[in-house]
Amino acid sequence: MPRFLTMVRIDEASMEAAEFPEDFGDRMGRLLEEITKAGVMLDTAGLRPSSEATRITRSGGRLSYTDGPFTETREVVGGYSICQCKDKAEALEWTRRFMEIHPVEWEFSCEVRQIAED
Repeated sequence: MPRFLTMVRIDEASMEAAEFPEDFGDRMGRLLEEITKAGVMLDTAGLRPSSEATRITRSGGRLSYTDGPFTETREVVGGYSICQCKDKAEALEWTRRFMEIHPVEWEFSCEVRQIAED
């Protein structure tokens, strides 16, 4: 079965002030339990802020290191999941359900990509 990487893309500046609804943890816990029992979830986690990250760039055969936060980047990967699904449609359905748990005023996107297994 194919595996899919979902990258949760957020605007860190707007998410710093975002408040989690009281029942958010319970709703997310139920979904994660369901997706795990279905044998789909392989791994998931949120990521530490980009202010704690370092970006390594290779250009002209040289490496350069830039410590975060990355002011030129409005959107960063704030979390990820790796799921094993029967097809892309199933991966998209689980991602839709994950996104709908969040408050309607939150703006974020998820990129779903199949992992190359060849």
